[in-house]
Amino acid sequence: MPQQSPVIVWFRRDLRLADNPALHKAAQHGGPVIPVYILDTTKDVRPMGGASLWWLDKSLKALGGDLEALGSRLILRRGPAGEVLKGLVEQTGAECLLWNRLYDPDTITRDKAIKAELEQAGVSVTSCNAALLTEPWEIKTGTGGSYKIFTPFWRALRSQIQLDVIHRAPEALPAPARWPASDKLTDWGLHPAKPDWSKGFSDWTPGEAGASERLHDFLDENLRDYTEGRDFPAREATSRLSPHLHFGEIGPRAIWRAGHAAAHRGASDSQVDKFLSELGWREFNHGLLYARPDLPQNPFKPAFDHLPWRHDKHGLEAWKRGRTGFPFVDAGMRELWATGYMENRVRMITASFLTKHLLVDWREGEAWFWDTLLDADMANNVNNWQWVAGCGADASPFFRIFNPIAQGQKFDAEGDYIRRWVPELAALPAKHIHEPWKAPQAVLDKAGVRLGDTYAKCIVEHDAARRRALDAYQAVKTDADSPVESD
Repeated sequence: MPQQSPVIVWFRRDLRLADNPALHKAAQHGGPVIPVYILDTTKDVRPMGGASLWWLDKSLKALGGDLEALGSRLILRRGPAGEVLKGLVEQTGAECLLWNRLYDPDTITRDKAIKAELEQAGVSVTSCNAALLTEPWEIKTGTGGSYKIFTPFWRALRSQIQLDVIHRAPEALPAPARWPASDKLTDWGLHPAKPDWSKGFSDWTPGEAGASERLHDFLDENLRDYTEGRDFPAREATSRLSPHLHFGEIGPRAIWRAGHAAAHRGASDSQVDKFLSELGWREFNHGLLYARPDLPQNPFKPAFDHLPWRHDKHGLEAWKRGRTGFPFVDAGMRELWATGYMENRVRMITASFLTKHLLVDWREGEAWFWDTLLDADMANNVNNWQWVAGCGADASPFFRIFNPIAQGQKFDAEGDYIRRWVPELAALPAKHIHEPWKAPQAVLDKAGVRLGDTYAKCIVEHDAARRRALDAYQAVKTDADSPVESD
């Protein structure tokens, strides 16, 4: 009896076996299953940053091992996704292709073109939702539009979430009589070399098993301190699930279920709600990007096209390298470079510093985060940068200018976070570590700190930078009576 034609499962940012609807449908198909990952080179699809490629390398290795345990394997191909898939269909005789949807504007355009071409050739193409709690087009305002304010969106989202279907990992996947050729993962060169700048990433465990462990460790150990602790970077009180979630090693439905299960086991409702609201913010950002696919290039508020951003090459480079002379900002930027991550509070402070203290275009910061964050996600990255810059939806107003000194004193009072990431200031007492330029010379000498030598002098003065930012804001200000905030 001839073997049934195979079905191709195109893995993208859904690098897991459980809670994977496309893989589940393929397993139910009855024929051989060919799992494929494509390192896409399609023109106009934004390539991953360096940190993301590091994660992808480890995640694909983990997924490949998980598939082998099912009697299957992961086929790796590099090239324009449409051409690669067309070639695989011809080589394997596959008549069915499944994938889980992505929602970035460039991938939507690509996927529509691929689906149209393959369906015209007689291939059945099915896409599923594995990345979001609801589809971005499903949550609408009473007038049928998309939400621009988070709170009513979150209320609407919570009322529409349905988690009645659970897709368990398949116990086995039927293999084709003949496997198509596959690239070797090591030949892709995703792990950095010459130099290997990723040594500080060793605390991460990419892959489905690592994601599950990270979630349960957080719920068991850190959830109780989440609401307050998430603002104090030295505590490391957050879940740190965002890279796993971005690459789809765990899905939002699994996190949602686990969060509510923790509540049933006695966790505080307020802590669980605060934690799950971060999933809501992620959904909100995806909805914004779906409704406004131009957001990676343009501000949500068009008036900000007129803000006189500065071209400050020196300031931008100092910010990237953590050499601004503001210890809390520098600690955050150095942590980002070393570990591929920083907590949300620190992201806000560092982003505010770039866009308001230096008046550098938010798109410059977004590009740097895209390259250096392990969890670099277009919807989150673009909309969070616009939120801080004051030009996004439901944004923190531009005139809310974070004081990086006061923020450090409030959320790193003893300077533990700064001492970890700015070791040249480690010997300074807490009283002076946030403002070393105010320390008596004897204190600096004792701590071995020489401003302008062992540690950078401030590249800008806070009060002057604040005034400059507010003056620039006049170009886009629409409400002459808007209050001024600084915190």
